Amino acid sequence: MTSPKTKNVLKYGSMLLPLLGFAAPAAEARERQADVAPYIEIQQVLVADLKDGSDVLTYTSVAAGVDTSIQTRNAAAQLNVRYERRFYYQDNLGDDDIVTGLARGRVQLVPNLLSLEAGGIATRSRVDLRGGSPSNTVGNIDNVTQVYSVYAGPDLSTQVGALDVNAGYRIGYTKVENKSTGALPPGQIPIDVFDDSVSQSASLSVGMQPGELPVGWAVSAGWDREDGGQLDQRFDAKHVRADVTVPVSGTLALVGGVGYEDIEISERDAVRDANGVPVIGDDGRLVTDETSPRLLSYDQDGVFWDAGVLWRPSRRTSLEARVGQRYGSETYLGSFAYQPNQNMALNISVYDTVSGFGNLLNDNLANLGTSFSSSRNPLSGELNGCAFGETSSLCFNDVLQSAAASSFRARGVNGQLTYNTGGWNTGLGVGYARRSYFASQLGAVSAVDGLVDQNYYANLSVGREIDAYSSFDANLYANLLDSGFVDAPNVFGIGANAAYYRQILPRLQGTAAVGLDSFQQDGFDSAITASALLGLRYDF
Repeated sequence: MTSPKTKNVLKYGSMLLPLLGFAAPAAEARERQADVAPYIEIQQVLVADLKDGSDVLTYTSVAAGVDTSIQTRNAAAQLNVRYERRFYYQDNLGDDDIVTGLARGRVQLVPNLLSLEAGGIATRSRVDLRGGSPSNTVGNIDNVTQVYSVYAGPDLSTQVGALDVNAGYRIGYTKVENKSTGALPPGQIPIDVFDDSVSQSASLSVGMQPGELPVGWAVSAGWDREDGGQLDQRFDAKHVRADVTVPVSGTLALVGGVGYEDIEISERDAVRDANGVPVIGDDGRLVTDETSPRLLSYDQDGVFWDAGVLWRPSRRTSLEARVGQRYGSETYLGSFAYQPNQNMALNISVYDTVSGFGNLLNDNLANLGTSFSSSRNPLSGELNGCAFGETSSLCFNDVLQSAAASSFRARGVNGQLTYNTGGWNTGLGVGYARRSYFASQLGAVSAVDGLVDQNYYANLSVGREIDAYSSFDANLYANLLDSGFVDAPNVFGIGANAAYYRQILPRLQGTAAVGLDSFQQDGFDSAITASALLGLRYDF
């Protein structure tokens, strides 16, 4: 995953490609292809706590969903959405509803000029990195909450003489439901949980590819804003920059840019009681004091720069790496793409950006292509952490590591590998994400200011068709969480599941699945759960 702010920097290296003889290939004419596959499922599930053999949960699940893929000359979209209703047999558990899905689409409104982009996700997020890390989200699960995010906006791309002109605007909305963090280590207080936000992003760039001039150049401007409901938090960033591409050889170029930016993050204080203690509302979140003046938590303006190399030895391999100064310290950016054939693709990105939870989630969605494979946990029906495609893949683990309300500086590295051969379909995603949070020392969440949390994660998916009537897939996932709070323990979670699918009748499929999930939180008993499922699915 590369954030759009990083992507805006890296894209200028593409101006070198025509000079190297690797001009961007013209869009291939697509035959109209639309695949809409609605379905219904009924499943019986058993979940057993292996640390306490008496704790066994059974429930019936009824679900409906649709998998849609559309590829035409002027439109491309993919939608995978599922609604599930769980009926529990225990008196202390109420029935619940779960919506999960991932969508991306693009429509060419005016050929070779104007398009409309949109995306959305419904999934689960961890609330607090200090709490539990359950991957089997069944029953009364703490520290996991439902997240919804959507965005849409136009993109303009055209040529005016020898100039490349690009512009875009995006507006998005993100909502996190209320959920308890559950048990925390002694002396630890809950973080302020994200509520909702409206995020906006706009960009404009004008440039020229190498050819008429010995170097390529571009000037650009951008604006990002996120308005949060929690404590009326506001993120506002503006920048302008200029970039150059200097060819060194047929496969190598030097790239660099310099710019000016102004980033301001602020919030309001919480309502306080007679003792000066912030007031918690019925939803478990701090109550915003609307009369409070705005409190600055981050104010950065000045010149920034970055420089590096672009190497493209073939159409199937490209590398760009930059180092620079931004956000008051060194910054490192990079991307590597390798696709030797249609069966394999490797993408690695190094990113560094300042953002908020909603903005970063929209950034992730915007980076996902319109054709991808998003596997689901066969036992819970929820999306796994990564989506894989031929031209773009990404993992959402970095943004969903916690639903903290405060803005942050996000740095890390992500890698995704897809490999399909001999009937096997494999996807691997690994990464490291680090966040440094910003909060006003005068506000109700001052304890978060300067906090640094870290997340290491890996997701592996493997699938294969056994014969014309049956197939199986398996998933393995793990993450190590370091919240950064003093005296707060690390949390390690790991899990695996496997499912067998069998065609019983035309359109009717049977499913059998098993899974094992565990997380270890120092100072608490570890949790180990085993799951089993039998189900039927009918495709219309």
